[in-house]
Amino acid sequence: MKNKTIPSQLEDGRRYVELLSRDSYVSPKISQIKSIKDTKKGQIKDLTEILFITSYPPRECGIATYSQDLTKALNNKFSNSLSIKVCALESGIMNYNYPEEVEYTLNTTNDSEYGDLAKRINANAKIKIVLIQHEFGFYRGKEQPFLHFLYALSKPIVIVFHTVLPNPDERLKAKVKDIVAACESIIVMTNSSAETLINDYGLSRDKISVIAHGTHLVPHSGEDFLKQKYGLKDRKVLSTFGLLSSGKSLETTLEALPAIVEQSPEVIFLIIGKTHPEVVKNEGEEYREMLEEKVKQLGLHDHVKFINSYLALPELLEYLQLSDIYLFTSTDPNQAVSGTFVYAMSCACPIISTPIPHAREILTSDTGILFDFKNSKQLADAVIRLLSDEPLRRNISTNTLQKIVSTAWENSAVAHAMLFDSITNDNILLHYNMPLINLNHLKLMTTKTGIIQFSKINQPDISTGYTLDDNARALVAICMYFKLTGDAESLTLISKYLRFIKFCQQSDGDFLNYVDSDNQFTNQNKDTNLDDANGRAIWALGYLISLANILPDELIVEANIIFKEANFHIRKVHSTRAMAFAIKGLYYYNSTKQSAENTSLIKLLADRLVQMYVHEANNEWEWFEGYLTYANSILPEAMLFAWLITGEVTYKDIAKSSLKFLISQTFNENGIEVISNKNWLRKGEVREPFGEQPIDVAYTIMTLSKFYEVFKDEDYRSKREIAFNWFLGKNRLHQIVYNPCTGGCYDGLEETHVNLNQGAESTVSYLMARLIMENDNNELSDSKDFVKMPLRRMTNNTLQPINFAKIH
Repeated sequence: MKNKTIPSQLEDGRRYVELLSRDSYVSPKISQIKSIKDTKKGQIKDLTEILFITSYPPRECGIATYSQDLTKALNNKFSNSLSIKVCALESGIMNYNYPEEVEYTLNTTNDSEYGDLAKRINANAKIKIVLIQHEFGFYRGKEQPFLHFLYALSKPIVIVFHTVLPNPDERLKAKVKDIVAACESIIVMTNSSAETLINDYGLSRDKISVIAHGTHLVPHSGEDFLKQKYGLKDRKVLSTFGLLSSGKSLETTLEALPAIVEQSPEVIFLIIGKTHPEVVKNEGEEYREMLEEKVKQLGLHDHVKFINSYLALPELLEYLQLSDIYLFTSTDPNQAVSGTFVYAMSCACPIISTPIPHAREILTSDTGILFDFKNSKQLADAVIRLLSDEPLRRNISTNTLQKIVSTAWENSAVAHAMLFDSITNDNILLHYNMPLINLNHLKLMTTKTGIIQFSKINQPDISTGYTLDDNARALVAICMYFKLTGDAESLTLISKYLRFIKFCQQSDGDFLNYVDSDNQFTNQNKDTNLDDANGRAIWALGYLISLANILPDELIVEANIIFKEANFHIRKVHSTRAMAFAIKGLYYYNSTKQSAENTSLIKLLADRLVQMYVHEANNEWEWFEGYLTYANSILPEAMLFAWLITGEVTYKDIAKSSLKFLISQTFNENGIEVISNKNWLRKGEVREPFGEQPIDVAYTIMTLSKFYEVFKDEDYRSKREIAFNWFLGKNRLHQIVYNPCTGGCYDGLEETHVNLNQGAESTVSYLMARLIMENDNNELSDSKDFVKMPLRRMTNNTLQPINFAKIH
């Protein structure tokens, strides 16, 4: 860390700093902190400790809630890398019952506590970084003790400015510069705040990171269902939430309501939240009582509902999801950021807002409407316009969600962890935690027929019908799940997906791919090459048959019948990936039921792939075709399977050389970047940097896993972990692709955003990859560097322990 230069007005604080550096005091509570330990293995895993200095629940405060959400997100994402501790700010003696992560408190009204806290932090060798959530109101009248505290700290400091005032006077500018000079890094939540610090305060851009206010992933439960649940059926709901104060200007909405109600009598306005504790302390309930009186005067008692409580997060998010429009009426033109605003966006609420800087930055014509401060007429016109145009409102809702999804707390955790890592000069080894195995979205997408092809966001789109491709992959995934867990409930899904494959098989043994919502084969089957779908069906059937020792006999018998009827058609296949998938299925079949006929067929298909490789490959391009397209890793994997069955060394050599080439084209400093689905990579051309799909990452993970199993090369295992982390945020955009809230997987990584739809292909692909990682982590549990985590699954949003007695 760089030495801090004490500003001139703090010269009198120099001895204060020297005394602190001489003195040493270790809190008994801090000294008892232990490293994470796996008691079975006796392993100790040191974590990088980050201390948050912030207001914290149960204190009711927006920054307190923000800090707890960020702490939870970092723990959920990086608990094997980081240890987050908290120093809770108090205004006077508060006697809160804090959660266990709170190790210190600081009474900001007591000058002496600043020095004591600095000594304790400096004495704790575990603390590597101090992150301070800053709001000027926290330190009102105590600016000098706070500044002394910053310069007394020997740890790197990150400061988060929740308020950035434009056009500062010289005194404010000097105050901010003195704070910043003591810090290693600055975080702000909007680009406009960053530009203000650069242009108005003269701060260096290099020191500033923009990390947006985090938002919660929500399941987007049906609006009608939620309205029924909360007694709001057939109502058009306007809402706002937050701790009440006069700055919210809720009277602006009340004065707009008569005109709105005249056009839409079913409107109700929900005012959610208690009065701010500081307001209650100084003014009592004067503001709320004024609002209640105005409701009476305007005759709005049937159209306004006060929810005078600090709602638990799940309930709050449900109220926001059922809202038709969210209203933000703050009168502070310098409010840099609003947590209430972004929470509403995460629930896909169309928003009408006053033009605070945050709103001006995020809301465009396709994501919301701005109106002037305190202008009730403009507000009424905007509400009436949206309520009378449902297609517009729905369009804004979708665009709002797309705009805000990058700010999910999971992404905020990734951004903070990357910043911490850079501050420690890359000394933090970031281990992404494995999400729980969650079948909820897979089950939601599955009907009595099979798994639906596409979704709109996370809602199944039955109009898109079904495909053999998706149901074959789903069969593989759920068979893997059964093999891992022995969960009898999954047998129903296995039977369903197998039945769909049988339905798609034709009299000559081959398969059709496309089925509509009425279970009719579509014309697309006539216009599309179906070889790949046929190859995937063989893979799925072969894998199911390989589990003959644990699956019910009737499933194995049925799969065998379908498999044998398809065998003749396989010989006619010349499509590269179709042959590779077929080899994979034949390998699995042979693993439990040796067949000379199948071995011969594997050799026939593998020899065709060898011929393609010999024709195309050279020293710079060791591949089977003159281009890299989709599902590339299945080709070297198929050659590996062919070698394992036949012992033909040429197959092994090509398997290893072609995978090495593929790795060279898809792994870089960002992790893994699979070939774009926008444009294939042709020999001699430059690749597109976006259009990455989960299916290609999942196939790569499966291939690397098999290669590691066979050759025990640690590079394969390392790259498998890198590839899986792509789903968790270690990718070009540093955004999650797997949605842990729904159990679904986003459909792709585009140039600037993720594709929010969570279709069957992506969801099943992620699930296969996750199950591979779980299985392989179990195999690694004896490794000296591995701390084994208990297996859990999500069932109906409830965490359930796996019954290990059922595992075969």
